[in-house]
Amino acid sequence: MRRQQVRLVVLLGAISIIGIITVQAYFLYEAWNTRERQLNQSINIALKTVAFKISRLNQTLPSLANPVRQMTSNYYVVDVNSEIDADVLEHYLKNEFERLNISIDYEYAIYDCHSDRMVNGNYISAGKTTEPSKSMLSLPKYQGYLYYFGIHFPAMRNTIATEMTIFFFFSAILIILVIFFAYAMFVILQQKRFSELQKDFINNMTHEFKTPISTINISADIITQAGIVHEPERLQTYGRIIKNENQRLNLLVEKVLQVARFEKGGIQLKKEWLDLNLLIQTVAGNFTAGLQPTAKLEIMTDPAVGKVLADVVHLTNIIHNLLDNALKYAGNQPQIIIRTQKNQNKVLITISDNGPGIHPKFRNKVFRKFFRIPSGNLHDVKGFGLGLFYVKNICRAHQWNIHLESKTTPGASFVIEIPCKS
Repeated sequence: MRRQQVRLVVLLGAISIIGIITVQAYFLYEAWNTRERQLNQSINIALKTVAFKISRLNQTLPSLANPVRQMTSNYYVVDVNSEIDADVLEHYLKNEFERLNISIDYEYAIYDCHSDRMVNGNYISAGKTTEPSKSMLSLPKYQGYLYYFGIHFPAMRNTIATEMTIFFFFSAILIILVIFFAYAMFVILQQKRFSELQKDFINNMTHEFKTPISTINISADIITQAGIVHEPERLQTYGRIIKNENQRLNLLVEKVLQVARFEKGGIQLKKEWLDLNLLIQTVAGNFTAGLQPTAKLEIMTDPAVGKVLADVVHLTNIIHNLLDNALKYAGNQPQIIIRTQKNQNKVLITISDNGPGIHPKFRNKVFRKFFRIPSGNLHDVKGFGLGLFYVKNICRAHQWNIHLESKTTPGASFVIEIPCKS
């Protein structure tokens, strides 16, 4: 699948997910409002009926066609235009709410015009039990009526939420499905990325192996020529070429096998106390022997750095990989600096080069397996993208820290932090 197609699929998938979530949220919002309107209408009908029954009982007429006024979302005042008996009011309220199937807690109070306050209140639960102790709320007065009662529904929102449990349940299922879909897309994209990385790895590996194999093949053809035995210097030259290219092949194979063994948990560290400065000088010296005349390697060791506990083989490989990486990216005239430093309770190993540096967007990716800084279709820099991955994991196995220093000037610096006793 092409990159543009992948981007289109991701974009359409994101739009679909946002659309589904938006539609579901709108559906829940409308369902809640609809249920709230239905409940308010039922309450209005019940309270209006109660007002008319009390008026008929007192042989008076309601002052308004609709005596019910909704003050807030859960508080109503009802005008009855006559004195109200608390027992009668409670009886009518229970009957009307039961008739209209309104199962919700409420509390009421009657306005007393003589004392100018709400009195004779009570709390009625949906379980048909009276709980006067809960009637602690002082219901607000309404100046527009003379004879009225107020009724408050403290659990209205909870009641609506309980009735909409099934809607919330299906919404939760939908959200889970959306999350699963998003996760599936993420996994697919990750697998595609891994597939591309493996493809690049195979291409790089093929390119890396073809060069020494071709060189060995050409050298072997020359050595098998009939007259070559009479040219010992030429024979030795091509023999050395074959040996060097064979060593190069072994190193390439060993690098791949090291990562494979590490991922399978087959690498066991054999730690020992070793002189870090001496080891670095030895590795750097061997590395310098193969450098071109234009390349320069500077070693700066701190005498305060003593012995560290490490696996000598893997620490040697770490230093060699970092030096090799610096050489690859340092340009035509490499200048590499390897430095050791004692810093309080840490020993620092810093390997710097004078290359173009690493773009900030790639700094967090350089330690990933198979990752190589994009350079188009060119293969100017050889490698599999395994060196820094190996270095990172060996440092982690030692419980060391390695990071790439951010620099505004050209060049890159890798710093290994080794904890030590002060």
